[in-house]
Amino acid sequence: MVAMNEIALPDALYPPLEPYDAGWLKVGDSHRIYYEQCGSAEGLPVVFLHGGPGSGCSARHRQLFDPERCRVILFDQRGCGRSLPRGALHGNTSDMLVADIEQLRLHLGIERWLVAGGSWGAGLGIAYAAAHSASCLGLVLRGVFLGRASDLDWFFREAGQLLPDAWEALAKRAPVAARGDLLRWLSAGLHGDQPQEALARATAWEGWEVALSQRQAASLRRDLPLGDAAKALVDKYRVQSHYLLNGCFWGGAPLLERARSLAVVPAAILHGRLDWICRPQSAWELHRSLPGSRLLWLDGCGHSPFEPAMAQALAQAVLHYARCGDFATWGTALGRQGRDAQPVTSVVSEGSCKIGAYPNRDECAG
Repeated sequence: MVAMNEIALPDALYPPLEPYDAGWLKVGDSHRIYYEQCGSAEGLPVVFLHGGPGSGCSARHRQLFDPERCRVILFDQRGCGRSLPRGALHGNTSDMLVADIEQLRLHLGIERWLVAGGSWGAGLGIAYAAAHSASCLGLVLRGVFLGRASDLDWFFREAGQLLPDAWEALAKRAPVAARGDLLRWLSAGLHGDQPQEALARATAWEGWEVALSQRQAASLRRDLPLGDAAKALVDKYRVQSHYLLNGCFWGGAPLLERARSLAVVPAAILHGRLDWICRPQSAWELHRSLPGSRLLWLDGCGHSPFEPAMAQALAQAVLHYARCGDFATWGTALGRQGRDAQPVTSVVSEGSCKIGAYPNRDECAG
């Protein structure tokens, strides 16, 4: 039995579990979002925001949270996963997703919840908290994606310097004149009227994404998916390109500007130093913009939430909030808490991945 002042961490993921509640919620514009609840109905309410845009939740995402301490709410965003109609782009913007999150909270009768999001979900979490700070207990943000033009240029062009062979495998599919804007070229095929070409571009995009996530040149699918699996893959990247081509619909309010208004919301940021999809610089800029935030670097880890150290660090952050109600001492060594706690560089380690936490400069002042 674990003492109340200790935090039990999984070796990596918690055991598989099934939802105790699931359904579809009508949110307008003919959209119905799929949601499910897992874990303890009396536990800390945690809403999980998946990545993409366009990806949807999976059964493995349930395993990132302690089922005995957390009431975990997962949902597929508009057009994603099990939400209906899948792949729909009408009425599908970031403002509408933010409204859906709040509508889901009200539907479930939850007063306030902890918001946990990764990659695109981290950016969406910032947008939601900025619009509904009174509904948020806190934020746990992993693998930060801010959706800026520079972030897209990194993913589709500059990251090629890390995996030049994998990038060339992607780029050579496009005409030479289109290689300077691969996002637009990929999107044109995805939204065209030739299903096989749309599928070919979806698999090319997927292959590049997998290569960056695994930090090695990945083999393309030997056989293209068939039937509904093929349609699902195309739908995923159609939704993603819809958002990316439109600047993620952030409009005149970039996420870093929104983050500056969140001093009242406790925030934990986790980022792998070897994240080749979302640059560590994004996490650093968010940390500098989000008052009182805590930033946890994971040395040797990349973008995936399922790398053991990342999964363990995410669990630690959520359990720390469940115990303490904030992140003020998150990441400090056992027994070193309060104003005198100092940053540490190896709270948790798994293989070559080490974790170090650093307080925001503002948090240390005075």
